[in-house]
Amino acid sequence: MAGLHTSLRPHLPSSATNYQSFAAKLLLLLTLLPLSLALFAFLLQWRGGGVDDPISRWSPDESYKFPGMDTSPLATVSHSSQLPTSDCSKLLGHSNSASFPYFRDWKYKFDPDLKPKICITTSTSASLEQILPWMFYHKVIGVSTFFLFVEGRAASPPVAKVLESIPGVKVIYRTKDLEEQQARSRIWNESWLSSFFYKPCNYELFVKQSLNMEMAIVMARDAGMDWILHLDTDELIHPAGAREYSLRQLLLDVPSHVDMVIFPNYESSVERDDVKEPFTEVSMFKRNYDHLTKDTYFGMYKESTRGNPNYFLTYGNGKSIARVQDHLRPNGAHRWHNYMKTPNEIKFEEAAVLHYTYAKFSDLTSRRDRCGCKPTKEDVKRCFMLEFDRDAFIIASTATEEEMLNWYREHVVWTDRTVNLKLLRKGILTRIYAPMTIIQGLRESGIFESIIASAHKSDSKTKFLASIENNSSSPAAASVSLPSRKIGRNKDPQATSRKALETTSYLFHEVAIPPLSPPVMNDDLTIEA
Repeated sequence: MAGLHTSLRPHLPSSATNYQSFAAKLLLLLTLLPLSLALFAFLLQWRGGGVDDPISRWSPDESYKFPGMDTSPLATVSHSSQLPTSDCSKLLGHSNSASFPYFRDWKYKFDPDLKPKICITTSTSASLEQILPWMFYHKVIGVSTFFLFVEGRAASPPVAKVLESIPGVKVIYRTKDLEEQQARSRIWNESWLSSFFYKPCNYELFVKQSLNMEMAIVMARDAGMDWILHLDTDELIHPAGAREYSLRQLLLDVPSHVDMVIFPNYESSVERDDVKEPFTEVSMFKRNYDHLTKDTYFGMYKESTRGNPNYFLTYGNGKSIARVQDHLRPNGAHRWHNYMKTPNEIKFEEAAVLHYTYAKFSDLTSRRDRCGCKPTKEDVKRCFMLEFDRDAFIIASTATEEEMLNWYREHVVWTDRTVNLKLLRKGILTRIYAPMTIIQGLRESGIFESIIASAHKSDSKTKFLASIENNSSSPAAASVSLPSRKIGRNKDPQATSRKALETTSYLFHEVAIPPLSPPVMNDDLTIEA
């Protein structure tokens, strides 16, 4: 019987037996492998892992802590209606996730030994919606100190309270005392800026900026700064060409004998007429003449201007940054100079100033509302230095809303994708994404809301604001101009008797450099600088 049963069993080939054995082992391996990995991950998490998280290096004192934990600024933010709505409600939304490493310490406590020390000075009447992204972007790329000369909305108590709460920020109000002090300043009593005196609007702003820059030099020297830059709040530095995206790294590579460096400016080229936040919505820019070949610039000149008076809508001569040193002075809002020598100046070949000019349709009316000139071709010359500003002012003052929008689309907005692609291929236009990525990351991290909430919860500024209110020169008077600059007012006898410099030659005191347009090609194809 045993033999009978044995003969009835199927005899499997040895290869099939080997296959079943291999499949069983493979199945066992696939089962044990994920279990082992899960157990290993659990042990790492339980014991701390010993893994060096690069993000934690941004704030060594708060390693492994993320927004929402007790010591994070975001932990104190209330997302209710307690936040001020004037400027804050317009800021972009935020996320509680640690999506942006620069949030590790939003106060940006720079190492005092970190070199070089860079400061920016500006004259502004903008809102927090514009100032905070502008400021913190430049903090990210290495600027440690800001001298803000504020008036208008920027000088209002809610905005000033926030600005004053930010480390590294010095707020200077346009008070009566400040104006009297500037009326006795050196450059107000010299001749190199005098051709801009007693004129309204842009000329008046140009003089204010120069006077403020003169004061900022003193503050920069007292603060131990190495470099000083004058920049408007609609401009961002683009430190291309550095080994890392850092203005500090860019300046470290500048030879020690160089006194000043020029950033050629790129101009925003908006592709929509409904842009609300240019810093995070605009990525296309028109490159400066200095960063193009002559053949490319003039070969594509007509396509680039699109019927406008110049290649750029506004200025094209860039901005410069200067070493803080003895005898430094401004030379208008775009340049620096020195009383005792001709500065050694170079120009960056890749880095630029990104100028977001007329990036919003509302810029037409806001510029109009700041100036009281008549909308005629003759009178606007008193207010504006550049031709496009004059044309825009006349349109904004005389046209209907619909006519203004049509004019804006025709002269400012780049809607023809075929032309855009052609100019992008030629290098006239370029795409730049780094600034918008950084600022969007800052917004999503909730830094701006955190700053605003912290400032309004702090009592440390109450005494300061009270002292401002008790002072006869309050921030509310910020829009008052120097009496001797206003047309139709009595001129200051001291200002009218400006003394010429006695110790140096005229070479060192050339006329202040105004905002200038790029080189122009006339209808007869001749080049005009």
